[in-house]
Amino acid sequence: MLLHQYDEARQAVIDPCMTVKQVENFPETVVSVFSHQLFSSLVPLLGGEKIAETHDVDGDWPVYAVNYKGKTFAFYKARLGAPACVGCFEEVIAMGAKRILLTGNCGVLDSRIRDCGIILPTRAIREEGTSYHYKSAAEYIDVNRKYLPEFKEILERYGYSYTEGTTWTTDAFFRETPKKVAERKRMGAICVEMECAAMQALCDFRGVEFFQYLYAGDNLDQPDWDPRSLSGNARLDDKQKIALLAFELAWAVTP
Repeated sequence: MLLHQYDEARQAVIDPCMTVKQVENFPETVVSVFSHQLFSSLVPLLGGEKIAETHDVDGDWPVYAVNYKGKTFAFYKARLGAPACVGCFEEVIAMGAKRILLTGNCGVLDSRIRDCGIILPTRAIREEGTSYHYKSAAEYIDVNRKYLPEFKEILERYGYSYTEGTTWTTDAFFRETPKKVAERKRMGAICVEMECAAMQALCDFRGVEFFQYLYAGDNLDQPDWDPRSLSGNARLDDKQKIALLAFELAWAVTP
């Protein structure tokens, strides 16, 4: 198959440095969320100041500098789906990012995981296309090889329980068929999302540190789909608190 034809060449016809320039004093740690409601509510709360932006056919996507407990971090809204997410972070890395801390919603394949429960992926099933352009073909990729102990300590400090396990990264959420859900569960998946495998592959390729944790949204582990808190406005206060945990981790791991 074509996706098995991995090319390890470092230079491409179009490199990120051709589309963006390095930003002077760009924060080395970037915190990012997917939900625009969550992002828009946190920017004023954190006193964000725009320092850069990425551009695509959907518009302009600002990068903010925020001060959290005396340290400065970048704050950026991630794009949905592996190709868009990786494409934008290619440019953010070219601007100067050295560490990406990402959080977002996922569907659960284990109904015991409560709504908005925190999930810590340890590996991802690569049922998307983007990661195969950054890493040779394989069914799985190990994820979160750094910062799990530090983040668990933060969760325990703030009284959050969590579930560790395999996530299923897919490109096509409307093709999560009952047969595929059952098969991915047999492969060990406890949740499903659209970016984790690809983002880990990107960061491995670019030599950038990466950590992602998830919070549970819709439930696919029953005969009838239950959206639970999938909507961006649902349980927004809880999601804000969960997202702020990323800044706690950023503070802990950034010199």
